[in-house]
Formats: sequence, C-alpha cells, structure tokens
Amino acid sequence: MALIVLAADKGAPGVTTAATALAAVWPRPVLLAECDPAGGDIAYRLPSADGGVLNPGKGLLTLAATARRGLEHAQIHPHTQKIIGGLDVLAGLTHGEQAAGLTWLWGPLGRSLAAIPNADVIADCGRLGAQPQTADLLAEADKVVLLTRATLDQVAHLRERLSITKAHGVVVIADPRTYRSSIDDVRRIVGPSVGFVHGLAYDPKGAELLRGQWGGRLDRSLLIRTARDLAARLVSEP
Repeated sequence: MALIVLAADKGAPGVTTAATALAAVWPRPVLLAECDPAGGDIAYRLPSADGGVLNPGKGLLTLAATARRGLEHAQIHPHTQKIIGGLDVLAGLTHGEQAAGLTWLWGPLGRSLAAIPNADVIADCGRLGAQPQTADLLAEADKVVLLTRATLDQVAHLRERLSITKAHGVVVIADPRTYRSSIDDVRRIVGPSVGFVHGLAYDPKGAELLRGQWGGRLDRSLLIRTARDLAARLVSEP
C-alpha cells in the first residue's frame, strides 16, 4: 500500500505527535514507523496494548540486526509492537549514535515499508538534513509531507527545504486561535511548489492524551479532529 513520510526542517515541530495522531485515526490498516536517525521516544511516550511499557530494545535496531543480508517486508512485522488502542508501531533507535553503523539501512527500509501489502505506513523521519542518508528512504515514499509552524523562521527554513526536497504537501502546526489564517499565510508563501497545504491543531492537551488512555476525551480533542481531516486528505490525494 502507501508509504507516507512525515518530516520537518529545523526544530522538527511535533513530527512524532503528528505521526501518532494520524496513525490513530487512519481509515485503513496502518503501521507507525519511527525512522528518525537521531533517535526517537515512542517506546517511552506510548503505553503498550496491555497498559505496560513498550520494549525500547525491540524495533528498528533488532530489525537491522536481521537484515544485513537483505531486507524484505515480511521481516518487519516480528519487530513491531502494539500500543494501547491496537496500533502497530515499529519503535526507532533510542539514540543517534546507533545510526552511525546503519547508513546502509534507510534505502532498503524504505523499499520494504513501501512494499507492505496490507497496510499503509506512516513514517516519522524527524528533522531532515542532520542525516543525509535518510534521503534514500524518502525516495521510496509515495508521499513526503513536511511540517512547519507559521513563524517567519520556520517558514524560511521550509522554503529552503522545499527547494532541495521533493515534497508532496505541507502541514502547518497552527494555533487554533489563528488556524485558518496561519494555513493561508503559509500557502501563499510556498505557492505552487507543493500539491497541498493543510493544517493540524497545536494542541498540547490533546498531545498529552495521546500518551495515556485513548478514549472519548482524546477523540474530541482539536488534535484528533484536525488529524482526521488531514488523514482524509492524504488518503484521497493521488
């Protein structure tokens, strides 16, 4: 099915939260893959399906250990874990130093994630630029979506990144008080360089609910409501 990469330029504004929220409301089977070479924290921030903690040692690092002679999509599932709510996740590296010996991994990983037959994959790639080899993963994506906040410095970095990264869309992490105007401002600045500019609410309370028991309060949060709109847009985009 489809591999959708979420990433950002300077500051990586809420990429992991955005990826988790999208995966939580995705209308088709989905795998959330943490593919940030700088290291991630899904294993520490999300509870397992039984209410306990995820195993930080199981995920991308254990997958890489089995893939030295080649990586196929069928090898990925044994290294995933389920979080509360039933979402499958592939936990990432726990710190950036682990990426030094894995420069070969990102291209094969991208091809394998894109080839998973019965689920879409939402890949959290964190901040682009710090690890150039992740370009090999981005090259395999069906869609690359860059996140930004509607501030002058963030949008300036976004424009520079769009000039060197083939992105399909931009998502603005927008204050609910200026939601529409912030999205419109970014849309005017980036112009026709991407296929769409959409929004996701800056909602710290909703983001905190993602770390705990998923239920009615989370379902009504601005974060999840805007994530549903974004998910529908991404699924409908050719």
